[in-house]
Amino acid sequence: MATFSELGLSAPLLKALTEMGIEIPSPIQDQAIPILTGERRNFIGLAQTGTGKTAAFGLPLLETLKADVKHTQALILAPTRELGQQIAQQLQLFAKYMPAIRIQVVYGGASIMDQIRALKQTPHILIATPGRLMDLMERKALSIKDISHVILDEADEMLNMGFKEDIDEILSHTPEDKVTWLFSATMPRDIRRIVAKYMPEAVEVAVNKGGEMNKKIKHQYVVVRESDKMEALKRFIGVHDDLRGIVFCRTKIATQALAEDLKRADVKAEALHGDMSQAQRDQVMKRFKAGTLKLLVATDVAARGIDVNDLTHVFHHSMPDSLAYYTHRSGRTARAGKDGISMAFVNSAEVRKLKMFERELELKFDKVMIPQSDEIGIIKLTQWAESIVAVKPTASTKQIEEKIEELFAAFSKEELVAKMITVELKKLSIDTKDLNDTRATNDRRDTGGERSDARRSVGKTRFFINIGEYDRIDNRELTDLIIAQTKLGTAEVVVVKMEERHSYFEIPEQHASNIPNDFKEFSFSGREIRVNRADQGGSRRDSGDRGGFARRDGGAGRSGGFSGGFSGGGRREGSGGGRRDGGSSSGRGFSSGGRREGGRSSR
Repeated sequence: MATFSELGLSAPLLKALTEMGIEIPSPIQDQAIPILTGERRNFIGLAQTGTGKTAAFGLPLLETLKADVKHTQALILAPTRELGQQIAQQLQLFAKYMPAIRIQVVYGGASIMDQIRALKQTPHILIATPGRLMDLMERKALSIKDISHVILDEADEMLNMGFKEDIDEILSHTPEDKVTWLFSATMPRDIRRIVAKYMPEAVEVAVNKGGEMNKKIKHQYVVVRESDKMEALKRFIGVHDDLRGIVFCRTKIATQALAEDLKRADVKAEALHGDMSQAQRDQVMKRFKAGTLKLLVATDVAARGIDVNDLTHVFHHSMPDSLAYYTHRSGRTARAGKDGISMAFVNSAEVRKLKMFERELELKFDKVMIPQSDEIGIIKLTQWAESIVAVKPTASTKQIEEKIEELFAAFSKEELVAKMITVELKKLSIDTKDLNDTRATNDRRDTGGERSDARRSVGKTRFFINIGEYDRIDNRELTDLIIAQTKLGTAEVVVVKMEERHSYFEIPEQHASNIPNDFKEFSFSGREIRVNRADQGGSRRDSGDRGGFARRDGGAGRSGGFSGGFSGGGRREGSGGGRRDGGSSSGRGFSSGGRREGGRSSR
């Protein structure tokens, strides 16, 4: 493979790369840079997350810019503010010895007036999220009519997040003789349409596709019940003392709840999601990059742009629906030549989805078992014993020595060691239950209220609720609804069965007495919701008065929602809801009541 100097880069760029410790180009850099520094032409670069795409387009872009030209020459579109900031930081490092080059990044969630003032300096390179760029264009705060280069970074992600119309609008304001460089991890049909419309005769380079995604990533899965996922995660943390990674959840509510559960279990973890302010997000990322956090619990949208090279694990607490999301998630680990593990927590029915992912991505998922309590105990006791061995004794007084001798005189050395180990094991509070789910059926196939008491989860109380599949709500959404209303943790609520007009869920029995009050005067879709213990007759009744309810068609809003966070017009982060920096144009889902990430009002 060639060196950067052999790729034809100029001395200022080579000097900056040397100081950054970057010596050998990655495959996408090796193939893209010679093309992009040569003849002006449209370009498509297909490579997975974490393979160095920023340098692949950033270095040749800096090489071709003209510092004496006064107008903005290049526009880089990124799906999220985190990725936009990351690109800006990287380009500024590359351009360290090109002081005349001005670089500016704009994104939603920050002061638009500050950004307008910064744009008066007329940057050579403008990095923007689509939503904020549209707002700035509407305010006539910038012009892109004279740009020579457009770069679409993480193009598949921008389409997943609902920016297709924005991209069309933005590109319509650019000159016809510009060149467009598109970089993406996957190449769905909508991106092919963009290529056909805006990028004639584009050169395409594809590296690290399918099974070559990143050979340093080990793809693993465990089959586990929903109610046991929290304990399973704790056990993997327990056997990997140096573990540092990201846990992906589908919704903001689940993300926040899981992070709080982990913190209660003394795991250094924080949530990252779209309802957090930019200052909160920056503080969490600062701690994560500094190594003071072991785990980041994030939604797909919020995790875009995270650039940390020493992550050992990515956990899929809930599996994504799309191949692109799985690819982007997994690419957070095994960076900079290091090894990494991408581990999926699935129920038995979701194993079929894994097999589909295997075929489409041409990779292999290895089944692993959740560590048993004795295994964790041995590891923890070994660490404890090593810490004792490492301690340097301080001088003790004769009085203390005599007291210790008096107290322990009746015991042998072996007995004293056994007692110390017993005390330490009690401190660990390790759950001895086998969490590995070996059933051949999904939890949702349980027989709900009709299942015998002997088969019910030990220590759990089952409840009936008159919300079911007729309400066009799925298992995960009902779980989030119950969590929001009861304020229980994600590991404490399990929907065990959904029928057409009602469902059954289980919670720890110590919380059972609170449930009636939690759902008192609670309404959903314009009707009163009843929640009864399943053993008190509620399970045999139908779902009650459905007055005021009309079946929704996909995406239609409810006239009411629920007070714990379900919003009629809301959209799940990353899968629904209008133009925004971190949303999507279709679908429906949950909102915790706050501003949507990068929403239209804050672009």
